[in-house]
Amino acid sequence: MTLVVGLGCQRGCDVRALLDLFETALAEGGLDPTQVTALASIDRKQDEPGLLALAQQLQLPLHCFSAGQLAVFEHRLSHKSEVAYAHTGCYGIAESAALALAEQLANSPARLLIPRKKTTQATFALACAG
Repeated sequence: MTLVVGLGCQRGCDVRALLDLFETALAEGGLDPTQVTALASIDRKQDEPGLLALAQQLQLPLHCFSAGQLAVFEHRLSHKSEVAYAHTGCYGIAESAALALAEQLANSPARLLIPRKKTTQATFALACAG
């Protein structure tokens, strides 16, 4: 089974805030962090220091998608954010990115295992496929 974490965050979000959200959400879901295959986000965040540091710390690849690639998942989101849409052109980064990457890696339909979790600085979602 392919497990992918999708992340969205504010500019300048600290790696500690992302790691705390990652660890807390997985613990609440009863999942082992070592089961996660990869991290996903939107292409505007591909140079975000906190996300890059998180990927390095967890030793996971970070895959980024365009707003157009993420927009196709709009009908499958648990929450549609007008703020995210205003800034990026898609209604949810964490959930959309997790679904997009899980489907790409597993070459099969994905579903949200942990829907969007939000802190003041970041969002998290976990999708599985295969």
